[in-house]
Amino acid sequence: MKDDTLSGPRTHALLADGTTVCIRPVAASDHEQLQGLYEEMSPENLRLRFFAASRRSAQMAADRACAPPHPGYRALLAERNGQVIGLAEYETGDSGTEAEISIAVADGLHHRGVGTLLVEHLVSAARADGVTSFTADALSENQEILRLFADLGLRTARRFEGPEVRCTIALDEDDTYLTAVEERGRAAGVESLRPLLRPTAVAVIGAGRKPGSVGRAILHQLKAGGYTGRLWAVNPAVTSVLGVPSHASVGALPRTPDLVVVAVPAAAVPAAAEECGKAGVRALLVVTAGLDAEQATALRTACRTYGMRMVGPNCLGISNTDPQLCLDATFAAHHPRPGSAGVAVQSGGVGIALLDGLSRQGIGVSSFVSLGDKYDVSGNDMLQWWESDTRTDLALLHLESFGNPRAFSRTARRVTRRMPVLTVDAGRTEAGRRAAASHTAAAATRTMTRQALFTQAGITATHSVGELLEAAALLHSQPLPAGSRVAIVTNAGGAGVLSADACAEAGLTLPAPTPELVEDLLAVLPEGAAIGNPVDATAAVTEEQLGDCVDRIMRHPGVDAVLVALVPTAVAAATGDDLVKAVTGRSGHRPKPVVVVRLEQGLPVELLPRTGAGTVPAYAEPQAAARALAHAAHRTAWLARPAGTFPDLDGIATARAHACVETYLKIHPDGGWLDPRTCAELLDCYGIPQLPWAWATTEDEAVLAADRMRGADGRVVMKGHWPGLLHKSAQHAVHLDLRGDSQVRAAFRDLGTRFAGLLTGVVVQPLAARGTELFAGVVQDEVFGPLVLFGLGGTATEILADHAARLAPLTDHDVHDLITSPRCAPLLFGAGGGGPVDLPGLEQLLHRLSRMASDLAQLAEADFNPVLAAPGAVTVLDARLRLLPRRQQDPYLRRLR
Repeated sequence: MKDDTLSGPRTHALLADGTTVCIRPVAASDHEQLQGLYEEMSPENLRLRFFAASRRSAQMAADRACAPPHPGYRALLAERNGQVIGLAEYETGDSGTEAEISIAVADGLHHRGVGTLLVEHLVSAARADGVTSFTADALSENQEILRLFADLGLRTARRFEGPEVRCTIALDEDDTYLTAVEERGRAAGVESLRPLLRPTAVAVIGAGRKPGSVGRAILHQLKAGGYTGRLWAVNPAVTSVLGVPSHASVGALPRTPDLVVVAVPAAAVPAAAEECGKAGVRALLVVTAGLDAEQATALRTACRTYGMRMVGPNCLGISNTDPQLCLDATFAAHHPRPGSAGVAVQSGGVGIALLDGLSRQGIGVSSFVSLGDKYDVSGNDMLQWWESDTRTDLALLHLESFGNPRAFSRTARRVTRRMPVLTVDAGRTEAGRRAAASHTAAAATRTMTRQALFTQAGITATHSVGELLEAAALLHSQPLPAGSRVAIVTNAGGAGVLSADACAEAGLTLPAPTPELVEDLLAVLPEGAAIGNPVDATAAVTEEQLGDCVDRIMRHPGVDAVLVALVPTAVAAATGDDLVKAVTGRSGHRPKPVVVVRLEQGLPVELLPRTGAGTVPAYAEPQAAARALAHAAHRTAWLARPAGTFPDLDGIATARAHACVETYLKIHPDGGWLDPRTCAELLDCYGIPQLPWAWATTEDEAVLAADRMRGADGRVVMKGHWPGLLHKSAQHAVHLDLRGDSQVRAAFRDLGTRFAGLLTGVVVQPLAARGTELFAGVVQDEVFGPLVLFGLGGTATEILADHAARLAPLTDHDVHDLITSPRCAPLLFGAGGGGPVDLPGLEQLLHRLSRMASDLAQLAEADFNPVLAAPGAVTVLDARLRLLPRRQQDPYLRRLR
């Protein structure tokens, strides 16, 4: 019989109704429950499952699932609260790549996504086992199972054979399937968050009679904020707290609350969570901090066992400002102002700053979640909630960690098409963890990895909370600019110069006005005005003149945005002109953004009301206004760019690559740097072009290798090798420009003498032709997945640090960005008279490197340096690969943290 310990991998995921189930392998002890699953089916469902209504089928099916394991068979079950509610299994038979699949779901639980979720997990497992297609036989009247297959998002073919249908399902992972999985996950996730963010009843555990406790503060906020649902305290010592009824336990409440706030000492948190779970509570908000490892495990276990979603622990709380709900379960000093910005933070202090800033600006908050230690609910969950929430049009994030960055990236790419998503790039000065001392690991930092994620997902990344609020003010109040061309108008030359510097430093352009625009502006501005960019309207400009000037610039096709820099003057005071009203006092639609800079302004950014409707952002510093405009221009460019595609790559031998990796790790169970022959074999599996080479372990072998490797000029290169050698040039383990047998022998003897006891052999290659030396590599981040780096190569690669990075898998847009982002990019396009290098070949190299990194979770690091790029070819001259014994994980599989 199978192992009865239930020790297989257990994954928790959400059904369509938002409830939690556990997906795990079948164990021998499941036999009774599995047999019961079938025995409790109606005769009709038994007939649809087994093509005949026989009670004997139940025992046979349970026997099959619980039989001793054998190759080609896998069974997964779904259980809820310890009860088995579904089973999915496949068997390959003699095929190895084609498997027959069967599914069973408990009566009464159909149409809740149990079968679909099981099949998704079975698909992921099958792919890892090398299975490429599923087959299934069903009665043609079994519309439920046929619809399940059709809606998976996988290519499905049907063949009718009398009353039966044979379905063949291709297991290719393409964007159609990922999108379908993503949509099912989004719908389930949003449904699971309703008890948390739209609760009809809330209870607070830990609200005492004495002022000063966090629980009492949250209870006060809920009551004072006008929460419209039922509200209770849980405290056995009192009958009411702050006028709110109190009960001895959660089980003693008049009804089961949707949400329970847990604000008790850390030692009491696990028991409180267990009590809530047994009572049927659907969501927890745990504000308590300081849980130790044992308490944390117990809290997580309770939430998963009873299917409760949880925010926290160690958090500020949550809020939903919907007037029909008025939920403020935080201990912030003030109630957040209702509005349209969704906010999710890990730091409570940052959360308070954002709530205050958004309220002060008038943007307000739709919903706020302080994620705290983020045991469960994450930024990804909140993006999905805001995407479905008709009240949110701006998303603000402050995330210090990512649970599943690749799933987050897919969600963010979708959400950012609908609304701006802004974040603070926290922890930029942290030196990234080094996997090893190679060029790739030295170049890759956690900062670079995070920035790649934000760039690829279209997230607006700022450097501070202040900058985040600056950008939010503009994106909330103004239309997006069509580009980065800014016109500056000022009533003081100095303010115009400061603004021009700020715009240039932010990467914006300041186009010179056309003669037609100059003439147009001179007609409305006072005598002495200087028409350039900036436009100096002088201190004599009136409110009417300035307004006409801004309007005429707005209509000019060569300008994408207008920055109005104003300083208070005695002239304006004497005439009663309010120059700010030249911008805010005119009603009507403005198709381009306009911002105001007021150097005397007390607050960093304000939203000034416009006549009619809308607001205009006003900044105290030109740099703030320029940064906000630059962020808006970058968002425009990202939205205008179509979604990238993944090219079809020929000559990929994935199965051979996996076999090569497995063979190496059997011999080296702790992993390590590959020897040249294994390294070359892996590169060959992905069609990565390498300079010809030969391996030699003796002086005579080196001479013979040199004879084979010599080109037309007769020169070769010899490189020493031993396990762990990374920087051959730094170790002086390379001999260049070797001519004739005597030089080859001398070079071999030199390496053997200097590295006696280390040297295991030498690599002999022809001397490479001239070209641009580049660098390409991969670091497999344990959290973010594979990061591909590219830039200037050679011995100075780390000193110059001219690199760009993107997270794999790479689209065609990602590869274009990698090639064009480094400072050395002009050399690749022919700057300096050398002619462009083989750009299609370079693109292919990066795509193939990305594919290798995505296929092989065991690939901890790849280091190609140098890569020689010439007009006719791109060739890897030196490659190093490092493997570690890691499991391949499906980053897009639906599961909770």
